[in-house]
Amino acid sequence: MLFTRTALCIAALGTMVLAASAQAADTPIYAIQGTGSASPLVGQTVTTTGVVTRVNNNGFYLQDLVGDANPATSDGILVFTGSAPTVAAGNLVRLTGKVVEFNTGAASNADTAAHTVTELTTIADLSVIGTGQSVAPVVLTLPLPQGEDFERFEGMLVTINGPLTASQNYFQGRYGQLTLSAQGRLETPTNRFRPGAQALALNEANARRSFILDDGSSLQNPNPMPYVGADNTLRAGDTVGAVTGVLDYGLATASNADYGSYKLQPTVAPVFSRQNVRTAAPEAMGGNIRLASFNVLNYFTTFTNGATASGQTGQGCTLGGATAASNCRGANNLTEFERQRAKIVGALAAINADAVGLMEIQNNGSTAVQNLVDALNTRLGAATYAAVPDPSTGTGTDAIKVAMIYKPARIALSGASTSDASAIHNRPPLAQSFAAPNGEKFTLVVNHFKSKGCDGATGTDLDQGDLQGCWNSQRVQQAQALKTFIGGLQTTSGSNDVLLVGDFNAYAQEDPIAQLTGSGYVDQIGRFNSFGYSYVFNGAAGRLDHAIATASMSPKVARATEWHINADEPSVLDYNLEFKQPACAACAPDLYSATPYRSSDHDPVVLGLNLYKTITGTAGRDTLVGTPGDDYFVGGPGADTLSGGAGNNVYAFTNLRDAGDTLTDFVPGKDQIDLRLLLASLGYAPEAPGAESLVQAVANGNNSVLQFNAGGAWRSLATLQGVAPADIRISRDVVLR
Repeated sequence: MLFTRTALCIAALGTMVLAASAQAADTPIYAIQGTGSASPLVGQTVTTTGVVTRVNNNGFYLQDLVGDANPATSDGILVFTGSAPTVAAGNLVRLTGKVVEFNTGAASNADTAAHTVTELTTIADLSVIGTGQSVAPVVLTLPLPQGEDFERFEGMLVTINGPLTASQNYFQGRYGQLTLSAQGRLETPTNRFRPGAQALALNEANARRSFILDDGSSLQNPNPMPYVGADNTLRAGDTVGAVTGVLDYGLATASNADYGSYKLQPTVAPVFSRQNVRTAAPEAMGGNIRLASFNVLNYFTTFTNGATASGQTGQGCTLGGATAASNCRGANNLTEFERQRAKIVGALAAINADAVGLMEIQNNGSTAVQNLVDALNTRLGAATYAAVPDPSTGTGTDAIKVAMIYKPARIALSGASTSDASAIHNRPPLAQSFAAPNGEKFTLVVNHFKSKGCDGATGTDLDQGDLQGCWNSQRVQQAQALKTFIGGLQTTSGSNDVLLVGDFNAYAQEDPIAQLTGSGYVDQIGRFNSFGYSYVFNGAAGRLDHAIATASMSPKVARATEWHINADEPSVLDYNLEFKQPACAACAPDLYSATPYRSSDHDPVVLGLNLYKTITGTAGRDTLVGTPGDDYFVGGPGADTLSGGAGNNVYAFTNLRDAGDTLTDFVPGKDQIDLRLLLASLGYAPEAPGAESLVQAVANGNNSVLQFNAGGAWRSLATLQGVAPADIRISRDVVLR
């Protein structure tokens, strides 16, 4: 941290009138603050003088005009008035007040108790003795030095150098605050490191390079909502330059038992730049089968008012055998539910997966999941999706369950669904095997492990102080039970290809995930992303949602990632009606839209599978015919005749000796020619630029001949029967990297 205490200037002394006798009785602000975390004058009544640097709705900040040049003391202080002050920024004021240390949290909150705010209260004899005054802000560059925090700048005007990144916006609508960080976004420590010294060090480093940008008001639901752009959002990952304001301390969340944070109350309006752009759909994942996992945040067709989506009243939700409306989660009424469903359907339609694992579906038989399927099919076409039937082994006794939907036209159920009956699961994992039209099979297992919330935790399930939260021991046991369950699935399905998806409530390097990866399972998000995240909590991003494959399945995963439509968006954009106009007349306007953005609090995970049927030729001339599904042809040397059939087929050429094949039914835009191994055989790197220029299609009667430039000479690779060169797009129809 670099900081510069520039000479505090007295600008335009204006009408300042100070009686020498009055000054002599004053206690300077820096003497009130003292050199420690609490004032040495707590409980005393003092008189002091300073310039008003910022006015809030219930107080103002006062700063000594000159200061004491002691970096251990703050020259500023909060004056609490309890109502709108009568002073203005730039006023030089003299007042009398009582020194208090205010705990912004609950009395039992150790964090806020250790960071009390020094205030002057019970204000008397306030007089404006000058106008047009100013002090120069102290300039800070984050991160702060190790072992330091912002305490010595409490109540002072500061400028924090940029660029700064919005790391969290969850409370933007409710409290008008953002978490900002220097040096990029904050990452959850146990998303990067195994629990231990490195994770704890990252946690401490995160605190030294972050703070909360507040809106200068203690009022909830500010109108207008601060910091949103013209498109009614500010996404985590967006940036701002240097920010100037007064440093304060307060609660970082909605709970007075939760942690606090230093806050900057701005005196200059920050201007954000959009760096994290929304996308209309996930990136291309490759492969021929697309899978997804999505925590849909309490999709309940029974509402908290006792009504249902089908028009019933007086109903309830079942939790542990007891049924009551108070057990329901999610939408409060039909209007909210329809808004919720529109967002989720929009997200699922854009993902367009062949099978989707769902978490937080109401555990009411097939009712809730079928409601979602019906809405999807209304949008996409009849019978596009179907729900996997509930297993005979049960869905648990929680109010929510996991579920699965799939496209019957793309993949078929292979056997019945089943769940892990182990008592360690409160939401049993759901497994279903699928078969593609080409005969290839795989098993999908949807999971929702125990949450990190501490309610009811005892013994080893209590928070161990290692950043893994509560119930970590149970989550480890759930992972162990899951491994046993998978072993049985592999035996009964006849295939070792199993993919685990879902909300594991454990970050990437935590014990439950290590329990799986340490046993040979492969983390797919980690394979393809250096910083994967699906959730933002306490200002830091990490992934609770995973795609984990068995060793045999992993090579068939073409790519895996998250689609960042939720974790980066302000929660105020969701379907809820409370704290928005018109339900709350004083609140900000409702910014809801029937789009995927903030359809949940978790980002969906999307991945592509190479689930082709491999058809291999000999060293001579072959006639190879594909299956009704997706096939991967490796004809080998010799002039082969290859007929793919109805699926989306890929024709691979491993070297120039494979040239001379005839493709009888190649369909541009559907089928592809894979030249990656051919390029590698000639010494081209996987990301070699200009590879497209090595391939061309030329006419030969009614056919096209695909040619490859080998050492400056064009050589024919394959004849595509009945295809015109104009119909071939190299970037789409030929795989080069």
